[in-house]
Amino acid sequence: MDEKDVGEALVKVIRDPQGSASQESFARAMELTRAYAGSGSATHFSAVARLFYDLFEMFETGADPRKK
Repeated sequence: MDEKDVGEALVKVIRDPQGSASQESFARAMELTRAYAGSGSATHFSAVARLFYDLFEMFETGADPRKK
């Protein structure tokens, strides 16, 4: 799955959360991102958005996003 496919899966799950196969990846990424944002460790809002995308990608593909 390339980056375009991950982006399309993210858009699909946002548009139709119940009908998407990516629902679990979205929920897991959202849960971890909320915990990070609430911890006070986030210094900029873009770090939170990037973390969410990387986590979603990791749960969708199973690949480590740090290896990009």
